[in-house]
Amino acid sequence: MSKMSELDLCIGELRNAAQSLTAVADSLSTLFDNSDNTEPEAKAPPSETKAKPVTLEQVRAVLAEKSRSGHTADVRDLLQKHGASKLSEIDPTKFEVLLEEASAIGLGEGEDE
Repeated sequence: MSKMSELDLCIGELRNAAQSLTAVADSLSTLFDNSDNTEPEAKAPPSETKAKPVTLEQVRAVLAEKSRSGHTADVRDLLQKHGASKLSEIDPTKFEVLLEEASAIGLGEGEDE
C-alpha cells in the first residue's frame, strides 16, 4: 500500500510540474509575441487597438430614425453621396464614416427658435 501511495504522490508531482512548465511556456510565448516592444505591458489592450466594426444594422437604425424625423431627403442625399441608391449597396468598410455623417443629419435645427 505504501508503494501505491508513493506512486500517487509522484504522479501528483509530475502533474504539478507539467502545469508549471505549461505556464512558463505560455509566458515565454507571450514574451516573444511582444518582442517588438521593450515591455510586455506596452502592448495596447485589444479593445483599444481594434474597435468593433460598425454593422449594417447600426447604420440602418440611425438612417431609419433620421427618416422618421422628417429627414428622408437628407438620408437619400447621403446615400447618393456614397454612390448608392440604397444602404445595402454601400461597402461595409464605409459604414463608420456613413454612421458619423448620418448622426449629424438634423443637428443644429431649431436652435434659432
